[in-house]
Amino acid sequence: MKLASLKSGGRDGLLVVVSRDLVTCQAVPKIARTLQCALDNWDEVAPQLEKIYARLNAGSADKAESFIEEECHSPLPRAYQWCDGSAYINHVELVRKARNAEVPESFYSDPLMYQGGSDSFVGPCDPIAVLDEAWGVDLEAEVAVVTGDVPMGATVEEAAGAIRLVMLVNDVSLRNLIPNELAKGFGFYQSKPASAFSPVAVTPDELGDAWKDSKLHLPLQVTLNDEPFGRPNAGEDMTFSFAQLVAHAAKTRELGAGSIVGSGTVSNKQGSLHGSSIANGGVGYCCLAEVRMYETIEGGKPATPYLAYGDTVRIEMVDESGASIFGAIDQEVVRYHRRTT
Repeated sequence: MKLASLKSGGRDGLLVVVSRDLVTCQAVPKIARTLQCALDNWDEVAPQLEKIYARLNAGSADKAESFIEEECHSPLPRAYQWCDGSAYINHVELVRKARNAEVPESFYSDPLMYQGGSDSFVGPCDPIAVLDEAWGVDLEAEVAVVTGDVPMGATVEEAAGAIRLVMLVNDVSLRNLIPNELAKGFGFYQSKPASAFSPVAVTPDELGDAWKDSKLHLPLQVTLNDEPFGRPNAGEDMTFSFAQLVAHAAKTRELGAGSIVGSGTVSNKQGSLHGSSIANGGVGYCCLAEVRMYETIEGGKPATPYLAYGDTVRIEMVDESGASIFGAIDQEVVRYHRRTT
C-alpha cells in the first residue's frame, strides 16, 4: 500500500492512504492520525489500512479525496532517527580517486553511516532554503527505508523483516562546509541541512519483483533545471542491502519504530565523465559532486558549479509502465528567510 502525510494535520502531518495511481487518498484518523502512530501499532493497524487501500484502488472508497503532492509533508515530517549510509562504494571510490587516496579495505565489508538531523524534514515540494549559496549546495538522490522496532544485534534476516516502508530522499549537502567539519574528526552537522522525502512511502510488497534481496531494482530519475541528469539503477552496484544497513545501525542499539535508514547517493559504475552523462548514453548522476569528481580525475579540477538560487531539482522513480511510484521530490533552491509566525 501507499501512505502519505498531509500538511493540514499540523507538525506531524495527517496520515492518508493513497491509491496506487496517486490520484485519490483517504484520511484515517480513527485508525491512526499520523504515520508514526501507525508504525507504533503496525501489526494492528496495517491490515485496516490495507482494506482502505483496496477500496481506493477499486474506486469504492466512500471518503476518497483528490491526492495533491504539493499538499504533502515528508511521510514522516520528523522522525526519532535518521541514519544515512553509503551503500554505493562506486561513489566512495570516486571521492577517494579524486583525492589520490585509496579506499580502506574495511569499507567493502563495514558500511559507512552517519546520524542526520531528523527534527525538521521538509516537504517534497518545499524549497531547499539556505542562507548562502557559496556553501556549495548539492542534491543527493537516494532511496530510504522506514523500520519497525529493531532489537539490538539484529541479524540481517531480522532487519529485512523489520522494513515497513520504502521512499525516496533528497539528502542535501553543503559541500564547501564538509571539509572543515570532517577535519575535526567528529562527522557531519552544519553541512547536512534538512532532507526532503518523497510524497508517498510504500510497503515493499507494492514494488513487486523490483524489491529483491532488500534492494530496489529500478532507475532513480533525477532532473536538474528541467534537463535529465541521472537515471542510475538503485539495485545495481549497491554493495550493502537495506537489510545489511539496518542491521549495521542496530549493532549497538535498538531502533525504534519509525527509524529511517538511507542508502546514500545512488551510483552506478561507469566510464569517463562524458561517457557517463545521459547526453552521451550513460546513466548520469545523483549528485553534482560525482560530476565534479570525474572532472577532477580527468582534468585536474572541477568545472561544474554547485546549485545556485533558482535552480530546480526533481527526483522520481517510475514502474515498468511509466507510472510514478512515490510521487516526485520537486524543489527549488532559495535564500532562507526566517519565519515570522
